[in-house]
Amino acid sequence: MKLSTVLPYGDDPIRNADAVTEMERAGLDAVWAAEAYSFDAVSLLGYLAARTERLEIGSAILPIYSRTPTLTAMTAAGLDALSGGRFNLGLGASGPQVIEGFHGVPYDKPIGRTREIIEICRKVWRREEKVTNDGLYPIPLPEAQGTGLGKPLKIINHPQRADIPIWVAALGEKNLTMTAELANGWLPHAVLPEKISDVFGPALQAGFAKRAPELGPLQITGGGICALEEEMFEPARQAARGLYALYIGGMGARGRNFYNTVFAKQGYEAEAKTVQDLYLDGKKEEAMAALPDDFIDKVSLIGPEGHVRERIAALRENGITHLHVNPMTSGGTSTTAMFEKLKNWIS
Repeated sequence: MKLSTVLPYGDDPIRNADAVTEMERAGLDAVWAAEAYSFDAVSLLGYLAARTERLEIGSAILPIYSRTPTLTAMTAAGLDALSGGRFNLGLGASGPQVIEGFHGVPYDKPIGRTREIIEICRKVWRREEKVTNDGLYPIPLPEAQGTGLGKPLKIINHPQRADIPIWVAALGEKNLTMTAELANGWLPHAVLPEKISDVFGPALQAGFAKRAPELGPLQITGGGICALEEEMFEPARQAARGLYALYIGGMGARGRNFYNTVFAKQGYEAEAKTVQDLYLDGKKEEAMAALPDDFIDKVSLIGPEGHVRERIAALRENGITHLHVNPMTSGGTSTTAMFEKLKNWIS
Protein backbone atom coordinates (compact mmCIF):
# COMPACT_ATOMS: atom_id res chain seq x y z
CA MET A 1 0.00 0.00 0.00
CA LYS A 2 1.31 3.44 -1.00
CA LEU A 3 0.76 6.69 0.89
CA SER A 4 -0.72 9.58 -1.09
CA THR A 5 -2.29 12.99 -0.63
CA VAL A 6 -3.88 15.74 -2.70
CA LEU A 7 -2.80 19.37 -2.65
CA PRO A 8 -5.50 21.79 -1.48
CA TYR A 9 -6.77 24.56 -3.68
CA GLY A 10 -4.95 27.68 -2.54
CA ASP A 11 -3.52 31.01 -3.50
CA ASP A 12 0.04 30.06 -2.57
CA PRO A 13 1.23 27.15 -4.75
CA ILE A 14 4.85 27.68 -3.68
CA ARG A 15 3.92 27.11 -0.03
CA ASN A 16 2.03 23.98 -1.09
CA ALA A 17 5.11 22.74 -2.92
CA ASP A 18 7.29 23.45 0.12
CA ALA A 19 4.97 21.27 2.19
CA VAL A 20 5.23 18.45 -0.35
CA THR A 21 9.01 18.34 -0.08
CA GLU A 22 8.66 17.81 3.68
CA MET A 23 6.03 15.11 3.09
CA GLU A 24 8.36 13.34 0.64
CA ARG A 25 11.03 13.13 3.33
CA ALA A 26 8.41 11.67 5.69
CA GLY A 27 7.65 8.83 3.29
CA LEU A 28 4.86 10.17 1.06
CA ASP A 29 4.71 8.09 -2.14
CA ALA A 30 2.37 10.11 -4.35
CA VAL A 31 0.89 13.60 -4.51
CA TRP A 32 -2.05 14.67 -6.66
CA ALA A 33 -2.98 18.14 -7.89
CA ALA A 34 -6.60 18.96 -8.68
CA GLU A 35 -7.91 21.27 -11.37
CA ALA A 36 -11.42 22.69 -11.19
CA TYR A 37 -11.77 26.44 -11.70
CA SER A 38 -8.60 27.20 -9.76
CA PHE A 39 -4.95 27.53 -10.77
CA ASP A 40 -4.22 24.93 -13.42
CA ALA A 41 -2.73 21.65 -12.23
CA VAL A 42 -0.05 21.37 -14.91
CA SER A 43 1.97 24.41 -13.80
CA LEU A 44 2.09 23.16 -10.22
CA LEU A 45 2.97 19.62 -11.27
CA GLY A 46 5.86 20.87 -13.38
CA TYR A 47 7.14 22.81 -10.37
CA LEU A 48 6.73 19.74 -8.16
CA ALA A 49 8.66 17.65 -10.67
CA ALA A 50 11.63 19.96 -10.14
CA ARG A 51 11.23 20.21 -6.37
CA THR A 52 10.91 16.47 -5.61
CA GLU A 53 13.13 13.47 -6.18
CA ARG A 54 11.26 10.27 -5.48
CA LEU A 55 7.51 10.63 -5.09
CA GLU A 56 5.00 10.19 -7.89
CA ILE A 57 3.14 13.29 -9.08
CA GLY A 58 -0.32 13.09 -10.58
CA SER A 59 -3.31 15.05 -11.82
CA ALA A 60 -6.55 14.37 -9.99
CA ILE A 61 -8.02 15.34 -12.22
CA LEU A 62 -7.46 17.03 -15.58
CA PRO A 63 -10.99 17.55 -16.97
CA ILE A 64 -11.39 15.76 -20.30
CA TYR A 65 -13.22 18.68 -21.93
CA SER A 66 -10.70 21.48 -21.44
CA ARG A 67 -7.86 20.07 -23.60
CA THR A 68 -7.64 18.19 -26.87
CA PRO A 69 -6.67 14.51 -26.50
CA THR A 70 -3.30 15.09 -28.16
CA LEU A 71 -2.53 18.07 -25.92
CA THR A 72 -3.36 15.88 -22.91
CA ALA A 73 -0.91 13.28 -24.24
CA MET A 74 1.77 15.93 -24.86
CA THR A 75 1.28 17.39 -21.39
CA ALA A 76 1.55 13.98 -19.73
CA ALA A 77 4.68 13.13 -21.72
CA GLY A 78 6.24 16.45 -20.76
CA LEU A 79 5.51 16.04 -17.07
CA ASP A 80 6.75 12.45 -17.17
CA ALA A 81 10.02 13.61 -18.75
CA LEU A 82 10.49 16.44 -16.24
CA SER A 83 9.88 14.08 -13.31
CA GLY A 84 12.03 11.22 -14.59
CA GLY A 85 9.09 8.87 -15.15
CA ARG A 86 7.07 9.71 -12.03
CA PHE A 87 3.86 11.13 -13.54
CA ASN A 88 0.34 9.67 -13.26
CA LEU A 89 -2.30 11.05 -15.62
CA GLY A 90 -5.58 11.38 -13.74
CA LEU A 91 -8.58 12.12 -15.97
CA GLY A 92 -12.21 12.85 -15.21
CA ALA A 93 -15.34 14.38 -16.68
CA SER A 94 -15.79 16.91 -13.85
CA GLY A 95 -19.40 18.14 -14.03
CA PRO A 96 -21.71 20.36 -16.09
CA GLN A 97 -21.44 23.26 -13.63
CA VAL A 98 -17.69 23.60 -14.22
CA ILE A 99 -17.46 22.45 -17.85
CA GLU A 100 -20.37 24.46 -19.21
CA GLY A 101 -20.37 27.22 -16.58
CA PHE A 102 -16.64 28.00 -16.56
CA HIS A 103 -15.14 26.49 -19.72
CA GLY A 104 -18.17 27.16 -21.89
CA VAL A 105 -18.15 23.84 -23.75
CA PRO A 106 -20.93 21.22 -23.88
CA TYR A 107 -20.86 18.45 -21.30
CA ASP A 108 -21.63 15.47 -23.52
CA LYS A 109 -20.63 11.85 -24.09
CA PRO A 110 -18.23 11.64 -21.11
CA ILE A 111 -17.63 7.89 -21.33
CA GLY A 112 -17.02 7.80 -25.06
CA ARG A 113 -14.73 10.81 -24.83
CA THR A 114 -12.73 9.32 -21.97
CA ARG A 115 -12.27 6.05 -23.85
CA GLU A 116 -11.01 7.81 -26.97
CA ILE A 117 -8.71 10.10 -24.99
CA ILE A 118 -7.09 7.09 -23.30
CA GLU A 119 -6.61 5.36 -26.66
CA ILE A 120 -5.21 8.51 -28.33
CA CYS A 121 -2.80 9.20 -25.46
CA ARG A 122 -1.35 5.72 -25.70
CA LYS A 123 -1.00 6.04 -29.49
CA VAL A 124 0.91 9.30 -29.02
CA TRP A 125 3.25 7.87 -26.38
CA ARG A 126 4.02 4.66 -28.30
CA ARG A 127 5.04 6.49 -31.52
CA GLU A 128 4.43 3.29 -33.47
CA GLU A 129 2.56 5.16 -36.18
CA LYS A 130 1.25 8.60 -36.98
CA VAL A 131 -1.77 9.46 -34.87
CA THR A 132 -5.18 9.03 -36.44
CA ASN A 133 -8.58 8.59 -34.87
CA ASP A 134 -12.18 8.16 -36.00
CA GLY A 135 -15.06 9.03 -33.72
CA LEU A 136 -15.66 11.91 -31.35
CA TYR A 137 -12.15 13.25 -32.00
CA PRO A 138 -11.45 12.91 -35.73
CA ILE A 139 -7.69 13.13 -36.33
CA PRO A 140 -6.74 14.59 -38.73
CA LEU A 141 -9.75 16.85 -39.08
CA PRO A 142 -11.73 15.99 -42.24
CA GLU A 143 -11.73 18.50 -45.06
CA ALA A 144 -15.44 19.07 -44.56
CA GLN A 145 -14.73 20.38 -41.05
CA GLY A 146 -11.56 22.35 -41.71
CA THR A 147 -9.15 23.45 -44.42
CA GLY A 148 -8.29 19.98 -45.64
CA LEU A 149 -4.60 20.66 -44.99
CA GLY A 150 -4.25 18.56 -41.86
CA LYS A 151 -2.09 15.44 -41.97
CA PRO A 152 -1.29 12.70 -39.45
CA LEU A 153 1.76 13.36 -37.27
CA LYS A 154 3.85 11.75 -34.53
CA ILE A 155 4.91 13.55 -31.39
CA ILE A 156 8.39 14.97 -32.05
CA ASN A 157 9.90 13.86 -28.74
CA HIS A 158 10.44 10.30 -27.61
CA PRO A 159 8.41 10.03 -24.36
CA GLN A 160 10.25 8.69 -21.34
CA ARG A 161 7.57 6.03 -21.00
CA ALA A 162 5.13 4.67 -23.56
CA ASP A 163 2.91 3.40 -20.75
CA ILE A 164 2.34 6.43 -18.50
CA PRO A 165 -0.23 5.29 -15.91
CA ILE A 166 -3.74 6.58 -16.53
CA TRP A 167 -6.18 6.95 -13.64
CA VAL A 168 -9.87 7.77 -14.05
CA ALA A 169 -12.27 9.41 -11.60
CA ALA A 170 -15.34 7.26 -12.26
CA LEU A 171 -18.60 6.86 -10.35
CA GLY A 172 -21.27 5.74 -12.82
CA GLU A 173 -21.54 2.05 -13.73
CA LYS A 174 -20.63 2.40 -17.41
CA ASN A 175 -17.75 4.73 -16.67
CA LEU A 176 -16.45 2.39 -13.97
CA THR A 177 -16.66 -0.58 -16.33
CA MET A 178 -14.64 1.37 -18.89
CA THR A 179 -12.13 2.30 -16.16
CA ALA A 180 -11.71 -1.34 -15.10
CA GLU A 181 -11.16 -2.29 -18.73
CA LEU A 182 -8.71 0.42 -19.82
CA ALA A 183 -7.20 2.38 -16.93
CA ASN A 184 -4.29 1.70 -14.62
CA GLY A 185 -6.05 3.23 -11.63
CA TRP A 186 -9.42 4.31 -10.25
CA LEU A 187 -9.95 7.55 -8.30
CA PRO A 188 -13.24 7.08 -6.41
CA HIS A 189 -14.93 9.68 -4.21
CA ALA A 190 -17.30 9.18 -1.25
CA VAL A 191 -16.98 5.42 -1.62
CA LEU A 192 -17.09 3.16 1.43
CA PRO A 193 -14.50 0.37 1.15
CA GLU A 194 -16.94 -2.16 2.61
CA LYS A 195 -19.40 -1.37 -0.21
CA ILE A 196 -16.99 -1.70 -3.16
CA SER A 197 -17.78 -5.36 -3.82
CA ASP A 198 -21.57 -5.16 -3.42
CA VAL A 199 -22.20 -1.79 -5.06
CA PHE A 200 -19.40 -1.52 -7.60
CA GLY A 201 -18.39 -5.17 -8.04
CA PRO A 202 -20.58 -5.97 -11.08
CA ALA A 203 -19.36 -2.93 -13.02
CA LEU A 204 -15.74 -3.65 -12.11
CA GLN A 205 -16.00 -7.32 -13.07
CA ALA A 206 -17.56 -6.45 -16.43
CA GLY A 207 -14.53 -4.29 -17.17
CA PHE A 208 -12.01 -6.78 -15.81
CA ALA A 209 -13.40 -9.40 -18.24
CA LYS A 210 -12.08 -7.26 -21.13
CA ARG A 211 -8.94 -5.96 -19.42
CA ALA A 212 -5.57 -6.50 -21.11
CA PRO A 213 -3.24 -8.59 -18.89
CA GLU A 214 -0.34 -6.17 -19.40
CA LEU A 215 -2.25 -3.46 -17.51
CA GLY A 216 -1.90 -5.45 -14.29
CA PRO A 217 -4.26 -5.11 -11.31
CA LEU A 218 -6.38 -1.96 -11.06
CA GLN A 219 -4.91 0.49 -8.54
CA ILE A 220 -7.43 2.26 -6.26
CA THR A 221 -7.19 5.22 -3.87
CA GLY A 222 -9.08 5.32 -0.58
CA GLY A 223 -8.85 7.00 2.81
CA GLY A 224 -9.97 10.53 3.58
CA ILE A 225 -9.48 13.28 6.12
CA CYS A 226 -7.11 12.05 8.81
CA ALA A 227 -6.80 13.18 12.45
CA LEU A 228 -4.97 11.23 15.15
CA GLU A 229 -5.09 13.75 18.03
CA GLU A 230 -8.13 13.84 20.29
CA GLU A 231 -8.45 17.65 20.13
CA MET A 232 -8.68 17.38 16.34
CA PHE A 233 -11.35 14.67 16.15
CA GLU A 234 -14.36 16.99 16.14
CA PRO A 235 -12.85 19.67 13.85
CA ALA A 236 -11.86 16.92 11.42
CA ARG A 237 -15.33 15.37 11.48
CA GLN A 238 -16.85 18.80 10.81
CA ALA A 239 -14.44 19.28 7.92
CA ALA A 240 -15.47 15.91 6.52
CA ARG A 241 -19.15 16.84 6.90
CA GLY A 242 -18.54 20.08 5.07
CA LEU A 243 -16.71 18.35 2.23
CA TYR A 244 -19.25 15.60 1.68
CA ALA A 245 -22.27 17.86 2.12
CA LEU A 246 -20.84 20.03 -0.66
CA TYR A 247 -20.41 17.11 -3.04
CA ILE A 248 -23.49 15.09 -2.13
CA GLY A 249 -25.73 18.11 -1.79
CA GLY A 250 -24.36 20.79 -4.06
CA MET A 251 -22.23 19.35 -6.86
CA GLY A 252 -24.97 19.25 -9.46
CA ALA A 253 -28.69 19.70 -9.87
CA ARG A 254 -31.35 17.30 -8.65
CA GLY A 255 -31.14 14.20 -10.80
CA ARG A 256 -27.69 15.16 -12.14
CA ASN A 257 -25.45 14.79 -9.10
CA PHE A 258 -23.22 11.73 -9.45
CA TYR A 259 -21.97 11.92 -5.87
CA ASN A 260 -25.52 11.97 -4.55
CA THR A 261 -26.37 8.90 -6.61
CA VAL A 262 -23.36 6.97 -5.28
CA PHE A 263 -24.21 7.97 -1.71
CA ALA A 264 -27.74 6.65 -2.19
CA LYS A 265 -26.54 3.37 -3.74
CA GLN A 266 -24.38 2.67 -0.69
CA GLY A 267 -27.43 2.42 1.56
CA TYR A 268 -28.31 6.06 2.20
CA GLU A 269 -31.18 6.70 -0.21
CA ALA A 270 -33.34 8.72 2.16
CA GLU A 271 -30.36 10.63 3.55
CA ALA A 272 -29.18 11.45 0.02
CA LYS A 273 -32.44 13.23 -0.74
CA THR A 274 -32.46 15.03 2.60
CA VAL A 275 -28.87 16.28 2.29
CA GLN A 276 -29.44 17.50 -1.25
CA ASP A 277 -32.73 19.23 -0.46
CA LEU A 278 -31.21 21.02 2.51
CA TYR A 279 -28.07 22.05 0.65
CA LEU A 280 -29.86 23.35 -2.41
CA ASP A 281 -32.23 25.29 -0.14
CA GLY A 282 -29.22 27.08 1.31
CA LYS A 283 -29.28 25.20 4.62
CA LYS A 284 -25.67 24.01 4.48
CA GLU A 285 -25.19 23.50 8.23
CA GLU A 286 -28.33 21.35 8.38
CA ALA A 287 -27.16 19.37 5.35
CA MET A 288 -23.86 18.68 7.10
CA ALA A 289 -25.67 17.51 10.24
CA ALA A 290 -27.89 15.20 8.17
CA LEU A 291 -24.95 13.08 7.06
CA PRO A 292 -24.98 9.85 9.12
CA ASP A 293 -22.22 9.40 11.70
CA ASP A 294 -21.34 5.94 10.39
CA PHE A 295 -20.82 7.33 6.88
CA ILE A 296 -18.43 10.01 8.13
CA ASP A 297 -16.62 7.38 10.20
CA LYS A 298 -16.11 5.08 7.19
CA VAL A 299 -15.01 7.70 4.65
CA SER A 300 -12.40 9.20 6.95
CA LEU A 301 -9.44 8.28 9.14
CA ILE A 302 -10.40 10.12 12.30
CA GLY A 303 -9.94 8.74 15.78
CA PRO A 304 -7.57 6.93 18.13
CA GLU A 305 -4.67 5.11 16.54
CA GLY A 306 -6.26 1.70 17.01
CA HIS A 307 -9.41 2.80 15.19
CA VAL A 308 -7.48 4.35 12.30
CA ARG A 309 -5.38 1.24 11.91
CA GLU A 310 -8.58 -0.82 11.73
CA ARG A 311 -9.87 1.48 8.98
CA ILE A 312 -6.60 1.08 7.08
CA ALA A 313 -6.95 -2.70 7.36
CA ALA A 314 -10.51 -2.46 5.98
CA LEU A 315 -9.27 -0.39 3.06
CA ARG A 316 -6.52 -2.87 2.29
CA GLU A 317 -8.90 -5.84 2.55
CA ASN A 318 -11.24 -4.23 0.02
CA GLY A 319 -8.64 -3.62 -2.66
CA ILE A 320 -7.35 -0.14 -1.85
CA THR A 321 -3.75 0.18 -3.01
CA HIS A 322 -3.12 3.86 -2.19
CA LEU A 323 -3.92 5.20 1.28
CA HIS A 324 -5.11 8.68 0.36
CA VAL A 325 -4.84 11.10 3.28
CA ASN A 326 -5.96 14.68 3.87
CA PRO A 327 -4.13 15.49 7.12
CA MET A 328 -5.49 17.62 9.96
CA THR A 329 -3.13 18.24 12.87
CA SER A 330 -2.87 20.59 15.84
CA GLY A 331 -0.02 22.98 16.52
CA GLY A 332 1.59 20.30 18.64
CA THR A 333 1.88 17.68 15.91
CA SER A 334 3.26 18.15 12.42
CA THR A 335 1.94 16.67 9.20
CA THR A 336 5.39 15.16 8.75
CA ALA A 337 5.06 13.23 12.00
CA MET A 338 1.61 11.97 10.96
CA PHE A 339 2.90 10.75 7.61
CA GLU A 340 5.87 9.03 9.21
CA LYS A 341 3.47 7.16 11.49
CA LEU A 342 1.08 6.23 8.67
CA LYS A 343 3.93 5.09 6.46
CA ASN A 344 5.16 2.81 9.23
CA TRP A 345 1.68 1.31 9.66
CA ILE A 346 1.22 0.46 5.97
CA SER A 347 4.75 -0.78 5.29
